[in-house]
Amino acid sequence: MSQNLDLIEHIVEQEWKQFQDVNNEGGPANCQGNWPTFRVMRMSQFLTWNDDVLESYDTDLTECETTHRNLLTEKYAHMMASTDPQYYEHKLKPYLAHLDPERIALQEHIIAQQLIWAKRFHQLYPHLGENMRVIETREDTRDVTSFETYLRGELSTYSDETLRLYATMIERYAAEDINITEETVLWTVKLSGHPNLAAAEKYLAG
Repeated sequence: MSQNLDLIEHIVEQEWKQFQDVNNEGGPANCQGNWPTFRVMRMSQFLTWNDDVLESYDTDLTECETTHRNLLTEKYAHMMASTDPQYYEHKLKPYLAHLDPERIALQEHIIAQQLIWAKRFHQLYPHLGENMRVIETREDTRDVTSFETYLRGELSTYSDETLRLYATMIERYAAEDINITEETVLWTVKLSGHPNLAAAEKYLAG
């Protein structure tokens, strides 16, 4: 896990800039104006990554300036393959990069492991879990996006090199029995003022 806060802050700032340019049906979403929450949520995720993955993803974001891509727009577009499949097929899919079967298989391998961790976390911390996304794609609606669908959308925007490094990191965490969902939420509650997960769970339990 990285302690390179300058690099993480730079990544979050690049993502925020792209997030402002995401076109949302009906106008800008409320979350597009909420920098403090965006920063906490994205920092929490990136603090669980190692430097190799961070540096590669930072390169992905930087290259968007010359390729005129918006990775956050693409992420939300990929999610709509599940949440609004008809709109996705006709309006979005033709403009997204093709993902070959080998890459999709690697993404699904990563997702399978992270679903195990997410489900385990929800069992251990049910009150925290209630405040998170539903877990599986089968729970998606037009208004609700699951953790699985969100992760699939995000992985679909990574470069091949970033995805490869991310997969290696996930395999290492699995071998060391490190639950990346637990680590991510731990950073979230710490950045939100709670000392640990147990304290945050107790707070939410009332």
